[in-house]
Amino acid sequence: MHRKPQLVIDTHTENSAFLDEDRPAWSRERLRGLGVTTTLMTAASLLGIGRTTAYRLARQGDFPVPAIRAGRNYRVPVARLVELLGLDEEPRS
Repeated sequence: MHRKPQLVIDTHTENSAFLDEDRPAWSRERLRGLGVTTTLMTAASLLGIGRTTAYRLARQGDFPVPAIRAGRNYRVPVARLVELLGLDEEPRS
């Protein structure tokens, strides 16, 4: 069975937090390390959206962030994911 990565914002250290040993969490740095765009499935996993629903939403233009069709694939701008998740702001101390 495929397990989804979970988003955990670790504001206390530069290292990512872990919810359990099998599932590394997505830190702010790891998310930004994806590059300019990522796959639809990576974006869907971050948002807790399943495969079928993600592709349906992308086809309908209703995915929570822009999903750009590139040939047979979709690409999602990482900056929009960062913005949607509220990670574009510095953590409060």
